[in-house]
Amino acid sequence: MELGGVPRPWRYGLLLGAYLLFLLLGAGVLVALEGAPEEALRRELRAARARLLHEYRACLSAPRLERLLERLVAAGNYGVSGLGNVSGDENWEFTSALFFTASVLTTTGYGHTVPLSDGGKIFCVLYSLLGIPMTLLLLGCLLQHLLPFVSYRPVQYIHTRWGFSLARVALAHATGLGLTTLGLFILIPAVCFWALEGDWNFLQSVYFCFISLSTIGLGDYVPKGSSQPPLHELYELSITCYLLVGLLAMLLTLETAYRLREVRAFIHFFAPARDSPREDDDHVEILARDQFALATVSTISPPDRPTERGPT
Repeated sequence: MELGGVPRPWRYGLLLGAYLLFLLLGAGVLVALEGAPEEALRRELRAARARLLHEYRACLSAPRLERLLERLVAAGNYGVSGLGNVSGDENWEFTSALFFTASVLTTTGYGHTVPLSDGGKIFCVLYSLLGIPMTLLLLGCLLQHLLPFVSYRPVQYIHTRWGFSLARVALAHATGLGLTTLGLFILIPAVCFWALEGDWNFLQSVYFCFISLSTIGLGDYVPKGSSQPPLHELYELSITCYLLVGLLAMLLTLETAYRLREVRAFIHFFAPARDSPREDDDHVEILARDQFALATVSTISPPDRPTERGPT
């Protein structure tokens, strides 16, 4: 039986079942990959704690050590390090606060810095209620203005100039745009972070770039850069700009991929019953051609027309 003949309620069940299997697969793979390293880290920490208590058993008790560790962990959750050799790690000077607000408004939320005061928590809630919709509105407006230049016009130009199939040109363009975004906003920044962050390798740098631009923001890797105040502030400001521009580039790439015929047909398979996928695709292509034609014609002044005169 073809997929098109599957009853629509079964399609929803198929989609839900596939998603649940995907969740179970991800959980199973992470258990297999992360279980052993976690247990090894636990054993290492327990051994280090036991050695410390044994060496300083005359002046250090287990309850006092536990209270100290709990205080250090609590401070670390607020982005405050208890290490004595850490300098220049202030979280609330201006560029650090700007980086924090950008991560909040883009919903990245690394979690390495959080408000300490009650007033800061209340302000963060109110600021996010207003700021996140404003950010979404801004990104939506930018997408509407940039998509014709990034997606529609290049595809239409190649299609009309060389006569290639519109669907193949769109697929090749989306692939090229995805590779360009990968190179400019994932791989090249990863090389920069690899060079600037002394304790990051290339894989960790790529991981940070992807986690940031996908707005996951786990917070296990947060760039620190130089501890010198001028360089540190410039570094944080650069990362803030990278986060905003990179997020826009990711959205442009995803929106371009979403408009592919194959992707729209796949989505239509699970969507509520409307027109056929072919009719929707033709309609989208007609609209794209009309938009391209209007954008082209609007830049050309209409020729002078003879003035109509009535009978004298």
